[in-house]
Amino acid sequence: MTRIAVCPGSFDPVTNGHLDIIRRGAKVFDEVYVAVLTNSSKKPLFSTEERTELIRKVTKDIKNVKVDSFNGLLVDYAKSIHADAIIRGLRAVSDFEYEMQITSMNRVLNENIETFFIMTNNQYSFLSSSIVKEAAKYHADISELVPWEVEKALREKFT
Repeated sequence: MTRIAVCPGSFDPVTNGHLDIIRRGAKVFDEVYVAVLTNSSKKPLFSTEERTELIRKVTKDIKNVKVDSFNGLLVDYAKSIHADAIIRGLRAVSDFEYEMQITSMNRVLNENIETFFIMTNNQYSFLSSSIVKEAAKYHADISELVPWEVEKALREKFT
């Protein structure tokens, strides 16, 4: 039986912290779908297509990772790809409280999909897409925070 997991997020943009979670999840599951959330109520810096393409570029060396996008409920998307697990990264206790609410709701919606929390590597525990965008906006060195493809794309957005 193939173990399929979905690793959802906005990934605006994908960071080294995200990649840490994706790589580690790919060691545990046979297939990992990195699923970019399309949220019409938010104004992302990168379009869904741009975010999806950036993730494809930076995960091309991870053979069991697939990149997709979705709109709607995560549990519906997970069911559509036959996933039996959701991977979520945790940076701090504050993340846990929010993630616990989401996980509890997902369990009400579909009790057959388990959520697995992966603690991020300590070197990325402060890292978020918002922080990266703010630093990039002011031309700070973000080379240790994101893959070079993302750094390049951010430079292009902010010039």
